[in-house]
Amino acid sequence: MSDDKSNQPGGVNALLVVISAPSGGGKTTLCHQLLAARPEMTRAITCTTREPRKDENDGEDYYFLDAGSFLKRVQAGNFLEHATVYGHSYGTLKSEVLGKLRVGKDVLLNVDVQGAAAIRKCAEEDPELKRALVTVFLTPPSLTVLEHRLRKRGTDATPVIQKRLGVARQEIAQWKNFEYLILSRSVAEDLSRMQAIVEAEKIRTARAVAPAF
Repeated sequence: MSDDKSNQPGGVNALLVVISAPSGGGKTTLCHQLLAARPEMTRAITCTTREPRKDENDGEDYYFLDAGSFLKRVQAGNFLEHATVYGHSYGTLKSEVLGKLRVGKDVLLNVDVQGAAAIRKCAEEDPELKRALVTVFLTPPSLTVLEHRLRKRGTDATPVIQKRLGVARQEIAQWKNFEYLILSRSVAEDLSRMQAIVEAEKIRTARAVAPAF
């Protein structure tokens, strides 16, 4: 988990795929499906200040840091994005992402719209990240469909669902800041569209190796 800031070139067409969605939008399922379908793609291991659960391992599930160590990394500008959720901090190290891109691995990140905005900002200041970055927003076609999905999960009371829908409305308004929009229909359809996006991005001339003549 080094913070090497060198500018050595990485896999020319390796992708940093960032997926965002409102709560209940299906991004976690889509990410699992995409990773299963593409063995050359890996998730970025994020840092957290929460305690590991009994079945979690440091360096495999998360990098587990104490609050002081996490803060030092924030102050040093080591994170692509970071946030505090329910009293615990989470963040994605720039070195974690670049290290995988540089050995030709596609990297998948599942973040909220604020995290995606932070990553876009970092990419504007780093040509290596900018070349790799692909941003996708996934959302049900309407709030009515989203509410149905949230109720179907059966995990939240009505006031909590209404609060989630209010947040979702604000998040969905950010869709134009992403390069791609997927209106979620089914797990299979969402995966098919996501696969098409990845394949198209792989053959963009900006990432291509010049053919030999």
